Amino acid sequence: MTVHCLHGSLKQWSRLVAVAFVVLLSFSSSTCQQPDAIAPIIAPFEMPQLERPAIPQREFDIRDFGASEGGIVKNTEAIRHTIESAAKAGGGIVVVPAGRWLTGAIHLDDNIDLHLAKGAELLFSQDVVDYLPVVFSRHEDVECYKYSAFIYADGRTNIAITGEGILNGQGKPWWLFKTEKQLNEKLLYDMGTSGVPVDQRVFDGTEGKELRPAFFQPMRCKNVLVEGVTFLYGAFWTITPTYCENVIVRKVHIVTEGDYGHTPNGDGVDPSSSRNVLIEDCVFDTGDDCIAIKAGRDADGLRVNRSCENIVIRNCRGLSGHGGIVIGSETSGGVRNVYATHCRFDGTDRIVRLKTARGRGGVLERMWFKDLSGENILREAIHLNMLYTGTRLPAQPVSVTTPAIRDIHFENIRCFSGKSYAVELLGLPERAIENVSFDDLSMSALKGIACTDARGIQFRGVRLDVQTLPLVTLIDGESIRLDSVTSSQEGSPLLMVAGAKTREIRIRKSGILTFDKSVSVGPEVAQDAVVIEK
Repeated sequence: MTVHCLHGSLKQWSRLVAVAFVVLLSFSSSTCQQPDAIAPIIAPFEMPQLERPAIPQREFDIRDFGASEGGIVKNTEAIRHTIESAAKAGGGIVVVPAGRWLTGAIHLDDNIDLHLAKGAELLFSQDVVDYLPVVFSRHEDVECYKYSAFIYADGRTNIAITGEGILNGQGKPWWLFKTEKQLNEKLLYDMGTSGVPVDQRVFDGTEGKELRPAFFQPMRCKNVLVEGVTFLYGAFWTITPTYCENVIVRKVHIVTEGDYGHTPNGDGVDPSSSRNVLIEDCVFDTGDDCIAIKAGRDADGLRVNRSCENIVIRNCRGLSGHGGIVIGSETSGGVRNVYATHCRFDGTDRIVRLKTARGRGGVLERMWFKDLSGENILREAIHLNMLYTGTRLPAQPVSVTTPAIRDIHFENIRCFSGKSYAVELLGLPERAIENVSFDDLSMSALKGIACTDARGIQFRGVRLDVQTLPLVTLIDGESIRLDSVTSSQEGSPLLMVAGAKTREIRIRKSGILTFDKSVSVGPEVAQDAVVIEK
C-alpha cells in the first residue's frame, strides 16, 4: 500500500511539474525564435515530407486594432479586425502579446498565423452567444451545424496557431451539456441515421438544442500547423482537423484533466477523415484519449465515406487518458496507413487501442506501432476490439456496415505494469480480425494474451510476466502461430483453446510441451487443431 501511494504521489508531482514547466515557459520574456527544422518523415508507406505553411512574416499586433489586456474586456472584434487586415495584406502573423486576453470565437483566414507570444494567455468566453452564428461541423463525427469551435476555419489554406503562450478554454460551464443536454447528441445521431439533410441539423440553442464546440476545428483546410502552444480545458475535443490535408501538430501540451476538473470527452488530438498528418513531440494530460484517429460515425460516416490516412505519430508522451494511441471508434470511412513510434504513456487505460463496432463499417488497415512503452496501464495494454458496442453472439450477416481490422503490426512494445490483458483481440464471428503480427514484446500484466474470432495472427519473441493463467486463450482462432512466447509464470494450463472454428494453431519454442499439462482443449475443437513443433 505504501508503494502504491508513493507511486500515485510521484505521478501527481511529475504531472504538476510538467504543467508548471510549460506555464513558466509561457510567461518568460517575449522574443520570437526561429522554429527548429522538422525531421524527415520516414514511414512504411508513401508519405509526403510535410512543411510548415508558407505564411508571410509580417506582424499584426492585436493591440493596434483595439485589444485590451487584463482578461475582462472581450477582444473578439479586435482580433477579428486584426485577422481581416492581415488577410487583406496577403496574410501574416497575428500577434497576441504577453498578457491575458479575453475573446469569443476566433475564425482564421488564408495565410494567417495566430501567434501567442511568451506570457500570452487567450481566455475564451464562457458565454455561448460568443460562439454564434453556428458553423458547419462534425460532432463526434456526425455532420451538423453547431456553436463555432473556439478557434475555427473552413476551407482555408495555410493556417497556423504557434508560439509559447496558453489557450485557456475555461470550459467548465460547457461540461454540463454532457449530462443535462445529452439527449441532443442522441437527436443528432438519430438525424444522421435517418438521413435528415445536414443543413437541417442545427443546434444553435433554440429550444434547448445545443452541442459543445471543439477547441480548434479546422474544416476542409489545407496546410495546417499547431506548434508550441498549450491548450487548457476546452469544452469538448481539443484539436480535431476534419476533412483536412497536410496537418502538423508538434510540441503542443494539452491539459484536460487536473486541478480545474475533468473535461468530458476531453480528447487531445483527433484527426477526422484527414490525410497527411504529423503529430510529434506532444505531451497529453487528458481525461479521454490522447490521440484518437477517426473517420465518420455509422450511417452518416458511411454517407460521407472519407477515410483518414497517412498519419505519423512520433515522440509523444501521455500522462493520463483513456488511450494513448487510439483508432476509432468512429471508423465508417476507414483508417489506413498509420505509423506510431517512440511514444511513452504512464497511467493511460491502454497503450494502443483499435475500437469499432457493427453498424460502423469501414476498414482499419495497414498500421505499424513500433518502439512504444507504457507504465501503470489501467486496462489492456494492446486492445483490438470490434465489439465496442453490442454482444458477440449471435453472428450477423456481413454488409457494408460490418467493420474490418486487418494488416496491423506491433514491434518492440514494453508494458511495465498492466492491470488487465497484455494483448486482447476481439473480432466478430462473421468477420475475424486478420493478419496481425506481434514481434519483440515484453509485457508485465495481470493476464496474458486473449484472441477471439481472429485469423492469421503471429506472436514472435513475446515475454510475458503475468499473475494469472492461462497464458494464452484462443477462442475460434484460425492460423495462429506462437513462436518463442515465454513466461516466468509456472503452472498449467499455459494455453486454452475453444470454439469449433479453432484450427491451425502452431506453437514453437514456447514452453508448451504436452496436451495433458500445458494445453486445455475444448470438446468442440478438432484433435489436430493444435500442433506443437520441435
